[in-house]
Amino acid sequence: MSPAMQRRRKRGTLFRLMRALLIALVAALVLPYLLVPLYRVVNPVSTPMLWRWLTGARVERSYVPIERMAVVLPLAVITAEDARFCAHSGIDWQQIRDAIDEADDISEARGASTITQQTAKNLFLWSGRSVVRKGLEAPLALWMELVLPKRRILEIYLNVAEWGPDGRFGAEAAARWAFGKPARDLSAREAALLAAILPNPLIRSARQPGPAVRRLAAVYETRAARAGSIAACVRAARNP
Repeated sequence: MSPAMQRRRKRGTLFRLMRALLIALVAALVLPYLLVPLYRVVNPVSTPMLWRWLTGARVERSYVPIERMAVVLPLAVITAEDARFCAHSGIDWQQIRDAIDEADDISEARGASTITQQTAKNLFLWSGRSVVRKGLEAPLALWMELVLPKRRILEIYLNVAEWGPDGRFGAEAAARWAFGKPARDLSAREAALLAAILPNPLIRSARQPGPAVRRLAAVYETRAARAGSIAACVRAARNP
């Protein structure tokens, strides 16, 4: 084979490889948008769960419909994680503006993730502070709100959130680990304790709560008890 033919073959191989990579990238970007409508009826798993399965790590998760959870649990979680869950359309622009205003510079304006955004991240993306991830997360959250009812988004979040050590995911596993009871039997204080550890359940514990977790739980329990509009949203979510 002549050198010219070898060069053409190498270029052809490189072109095919680049085309395959481009197709794979487009498929990876499009696939979440195709899967979201299926999640109206299909109970999804999260990327952390998939990763643990692939690496042989333990995963504990029992999917529980929101009707089989104590109503105080979704209420406490909304109060703690996303008080405007019932009002926004996937992204809480007001909270983002407040976070930017309170930050010294734009790099410090973190947080402000809604329950819908966190659900999108858990289902399709990765953890960590990344502009790329946030850029992918935002349109996914808007799409989820367009395709799925609030009730379903909340139910999925409560079932895919990592909520305890050693691969425990979802409210049922969290309730049984922390209190030895199913999610439907949680008290208001227990639900608030679970809500208080959600930002970092690998460090915080509802089973053996420290002073900071207990203080947060008291705040969330009080707010949840007084949040009539949020309570109305939870009742609507539980009874579509």
